[in-house]
Amino acid sequence: MISLLLGIIYLSFISLGLPDALLGSAWPTMYGEFSVPVSYAGIISMIIALGTVVSSLQSDRLTRKLGTGKVTAISVAMTAAALFGFSFSHSFWMLCLWAIPYGLGAGSVDASLNNYVALHYESRHMSWLHCMWGVGASLGPYIMGFALTGGKTWNAGYRWIGMLQVVLTVILLLSLPMWKGRKAGGEQGKGEEADKILSLPEIIRIPGAKEVLICFFCYCAVEQTAGLWASSYLVLYKGMAAETAAGFASMFYIGITLGRAASGFMTIKFNDTQMIRLGLGTIALGIVVMLIPMGANLSVAGLILIGLGCAPVYPCVIHSTPAHFGADKSQAIIGVQMAMAYVGTCVMPPLFGIIANHISVALLPVYLLILLVLMTMMHEELNKKTK
Repeated sequence: MISLLLGIIYLSFISLGLPDALLGSAWPTMYGEFSVPVSYAGIISMIIALGTVVSSLQSDRLTRKLGTGKVTAISVAMTAAALFGFSFSHSFWMLCLWAIPYGLGAGSVDASLNNYVALHYESRHMSWLHCMWGVGASLGPYIMGFALTGGKTWNAGYRWIGMLQVVLTVILLLSLPMWKGRKAGGEQGKGEEADKILSLPEIIRIPGAKEVLICFFCYCAVEQTAGLWASSYLVLYKGMAAETAAGFASMFYIGITLGRAASGFMTIKFNDTQMIRLGLGTIALGIVVMLIPMGANLSVAGLILIGLGCAPVYPCVIHSTPAHFGADKSQAIIGVQMAMAYVGTCVMPPLFGIIANHISVALLPVYLLILLVLMTMMHEELNKKTK
């Protein structure tokens, strides 16, 4: 039963990644149909991100009331409905409308599942699960591309992914009895002290909470900024051809995905703190390589190293949360961590865009280095406060 449930959670993480890159891959064919500027993709992305922030902050309340299994099933069902809504949309405002349930569904399932795995499974499974997210995020654009090159429209790509989400919803509903025997923190009975729902100010006052939230914010800022601006950096500063840079920039995400697969094996020997430090050190090495004033190929090597360094940080920070704060508070902390992740994703890459526009895109490694130093300081302070 435990192995079967773990397999279902793996499927859930693949499902979580499937829609994440759909908008980016389909938008070049979508925006002309809706007669809107290409920049309007950012509006939809922001609505989704705001929904994920709201639902992440409510994940503790929802998990205590419904349990992880039901929260996951409901969230995936909401995502499936939103994807079908996208596929039948013929105006931009309808896309904005369906972006609301998509964001709300994505945030709560992310926080709830991460907490469940952190409590009940070894660190290696957290790394492999986030590797599965990378598999899903890679498959999504492939499915959309298959639809577009096969004579279908972007609507078909969204519909196919929606069907896969419906299948997963059915599997999750059938698996609900398996979740009951292994309760996560925050699923205790009503009479227990641990059932108290923490407010955001109460969470922030927990020793080490501010540090872990800033650490998580910085990590997501590093990952998303590097991923978004890598190609522009190689083209505008290193003089690489645009089509070549696009392929090399994808190596950053390949580094993350392969790194998480390898991290799963490494966590058998090293604990979460050691893995996080190893990841931070590898990111630092990658940034130093990018700062060396030589050819574009060296910068590509630096980006790959940054991707490999990012690999263990995200899953190990989440997995270490119950150890730092206790099982009774982990769902609340992880929910706010997920919210901070989306805030970092929304704010920091555009901020570098302003810097690149008004100063120079050459400052990318310097920008990443500042975030890395702050992240490292917060992680070490977290370890001191929660030792």
